[in-house]
Amino acid sequence: MTPAAKNKVLSYLQAHYPNAGCELIYHTDYQLLMAVVLSAQTTDQAVNRVTPILFKRFPTLLAFAEAKVSQIANVIQSIGLFKTKAKHLRELAIQLLTRHGGVVPQDKSALLALSGVGIKTANVVRAELFKIPEIAVDTHVHRLAWRLGFTRRGDDVTVTETKLRRALPETHYIRLHHQFIHFGRYACKAKAPLCQQCGLVDLCKEPNKNLKK
Repeated sequence: MTPAAKNKVLSYLQAHYPNAGCELIYHTDYQLLMAVVLSAQTTDQAVNRVTPILFKRFPTLLAFAEAKVSQIANVIQSIGLFKTKAKHLRELAIQLLTRHGGVVPQDKSALLALSGVGIKTANVVRAELFKIPEIAVDTHVHRLAWRLGFTRRGDDVTVTETKLRRALPETHYIRLHHQFIHFGRYACKAKAPLCQQCGLVDLCKEPNKNLKK
């Protein structure tokens, strides 16, 4: 990617998504962590429909720790992989209480040692809660990275994260992460992207552009 092309992408995202931010609803550190765990292979909208009920039913970490997995699963059964995620939530609560005094750690290795937490989840939590410059590669970021020329189509998420870290200014990691997600969620969609309305279509590597009026 040329410097001119990169600057065009960054300027476009800033112009169209200046206020992009986390769309998951949460009120405490552990609620964000749990919401991100729940969001794997599920939309934020779907997560936001269940978390108000979930956090009312289990209002504390201790309530999660003392609950049966089946009780948690019953509340979140409308989202994907709910049985596995219910188990993760209970184990998360126990781990936070016994290892970290009920506080979500900011250290990446400590986060990755928690149940259900992978690199993407750890990066989201570090960026959102602690404002540590991180780029979390979800499905939108991964798709847009190759469409816009930052990566090759066959790159995995680890390579994508590495290349984006090299290409983007570190001070803008958090903002750009959210801008990529909003662009991918509402315009540069996986299916039926709004190519005819996009000011970056000339840079896009997607072979099946949606240019029908």
